[in-house]
Amino acid sequence: MAQFQVFIIGDEILSGRRQDQHFAVALKTLQQHGHQLAGVRYLPDVPAVIERAFRDTLHDAANVISFGGIGATPDDHTRLALAKAANVKLLRHPEAAALIEQRFGADAFPYRIQMAEFPSGSSPIPNPVNQVAGAFFRQHALLPGFPSMAWPMLEWVLATHYTDGIAAHVCSVIVPDAKEGELVGVMQALLDAYPGIGFSSLPSYGNARHATPHIEFSTSGDPASAQAAMSLLQAQLDALGIGWFTPDSLT
Repeated sequence: MAQFQVFIIGDEILSGRRQDQHFAVALKTLQQHGHQLAGVRYLPDVPAVIERAFRDTLHDAANVISFGGIGATPDDHTRLALAKAANVKLLRHPEAAALIEQRFGADAFPYRIQMAEFPSGSSPIPNPVNQVAGAFFRQHALLPGFPSMAWPMLEWVLATHYTDGIAAHVCSVIVPDAKEGELVGVMQALLDAYPGIGFSSLPSYGNARHATPHIEFSTSGDPASAQAAMSLLQAQLDALGIGWFTPDSLT
């Protein structure tokens, strides 16, 4: 299982002129491939801001999926920002350039051809819609902002550059009418016993899982550890005389 950062770039998202569609799809796609979303950043069309974000992820050797800003207009800064962050040149990739020339002919010049300029050392990401490739550079995938193009390109990146992982096993329990502040000790005891386990406490005033106020506790990890941690939590709740049920028992 790999962890990924997602960058969603564009003033139109931050201003509300367009609604982001990438987050939900990226999350679902990563999970389907057994990977984990570690963070998401919404970035403006400001070169220095984008470059600084890439410096962080390059320094951390992070896996990054970036949406937007790889066109040929003056407000598209993503390719150059990544090159500057990596301290490499922006060079015209011959394969990507050939695809653009084949697709647009003489109209590829002088502007569309700029979309074939990648950070030196990049490999192309095939675009099944209009053949204008994205770029893959040091575990950073630069994808267009158009969903119809970006989402199949994301699938290609995960299938080509990564090995599918095994999604974390999740166990859940719902505790009706509970107060988080009264159960902190129970939670801490669980984490002390299973320090490597994923754990969440989600209070709610009522939702589709349970109509009245409750807390949903979850443990995640390999199946044996997640189940053992959940069994400990359930035993502690039983010892305190606190009722609980699993979501599977909902009728």
